[in-house]
Amino acid sequence: MNAWRGYWVFKNLVCGFLALTFLLNIGLYAFAEPDLEEPVYDVEVVAQIVTNTNVFELKAKSHILMDAATGQILLEGNSNEKLPIASVTKIMSLLLIMEAISSGKISLDDTVTASEYASGMGGSQAYIEPGEQYSVRDALKAIATHSSNDVTVSLAELVAGSEQGFVVLMNEKSKELGMSNTNFQDCTGLTDDGHYSTAHDIALLSRELILKEPEILAYTSIWIDSFRDGEFELVNTNRLVHFYDGCDGLKTGFTRAAGHCLSATAKRNNMRFISVVLGEPDSNTRFAETRKLLDYGFANYESVGVNTGGEKVNEVMVKKGLNSKIAAVYKDDVNLLLARGEKGKVIREVRLKESLIAPVLKGQKVGEVVYKVDEREIAKVDLVSDKDIEKASFGRLFILLFSGWFKLGR
Repeated sequence: MNAWRGYWVFKNLVCGFLALTFLLNIGLYAFAEPDLEEPVYDVEVVAQIVTNTNVFELKAKSHILMDAATGQILLEGNSNEKLPIASVTKIMSLLLIMEAISSGKISLDDTVTASEYASGMGGSQAYIEPGEQYSVRDALKAIATHSSNDVTVSLAELVAGSEQGFVVLMNEKSKELGMSNTNFQDCTGLTDDGHYSTAHDIALLSRELILKEPEILAYTSIWIDSFRDGEFELVNTNRLVHFYDGCDGLKTGFTRAAGHCLSATAKRNNMRFISVVLGEPDSNTRFAETRKLLDYGFANYESVGVNTGGEKVNEVMVKKGLNSKIAAVYKDDVNLLLARGEKGKVIREVRLKESLIAPVLKGQKVGEVVYKVDEREIAKVDLVSDKDIEKASFGRLFILLFSGWFKLGR
């Protein structure tokens, strides 16, 4: 009897141990392994959330709406809170890759050879094999659409020699851009501890990528494409490029720690907005609240052309030059983002240098114009010289001076 009792006790202990081990393994996996990016977009659910959502009471832990042209912040909530950002990290990776292409360090036709380290990345991936080769162009597609971690690391290695070296560049660039609440630990966003940013910093980063490397939008706007000569389908994780008019980027992200994140951009009627949401509870809410932010921008603001590039504002005195004055003109066309109804409230404040000393180069900054609405600065643009003015020789200066005296004598 005691033997049977001992057997059943032993059996129960073993079963209990195995069950506990199974549960612990599931728990450890759940917390240690980042989820694959699963960008659910249920059209009816998203529409319902949009209808029932107050744009001033979002579920995102942090959000911001920014005008891409001016950097003006239109809406924000907890936008400086440090949070994990998952694959939104890849916006910085894409910026550095595009800069490397623009500088000639690498080219779109260069061949990338996958390392064993890159091919071992978890999360969203294109399942590249060690030694597999593909072009930088195809790699960009895989990153911008499918959010492939393995391909991202392979391009980071091409640019900087290693992911660690690339991360150094990422943090240097973040400081350069004024992203004061950001720290990168990897180029993919797989790391949660010590890897963080804010909605505001991500908006700054997104703006830099869009304005300085606009060619990236040709990749982030792709809805469906393929990798590895058609063998691997790429579907954009940012469903808004398909479901939201004018959306042509930018990057989704998800881990359990980060929640559902998205930096999105859309352009309509000569206006481009950047929306960032971090820490959303689910994928549908992420897309719905992004739509709500973008809708707010397009419904409440307008782009107003107020001045034209080359238009003369005033003149600036030039000393020791062949000419004594130069025209101060607008460097570029000036379009202001104004809340609807503000058009008649715009005040222009011109600030010119008192004088210049020759030589003066065409396009040289000679002043600026500040635009204000209700004493609030909304934009600042440069005024430049409209032509070159050479420095006059001593003899030429004497002649000019003598001519001036002669005219006065008459």
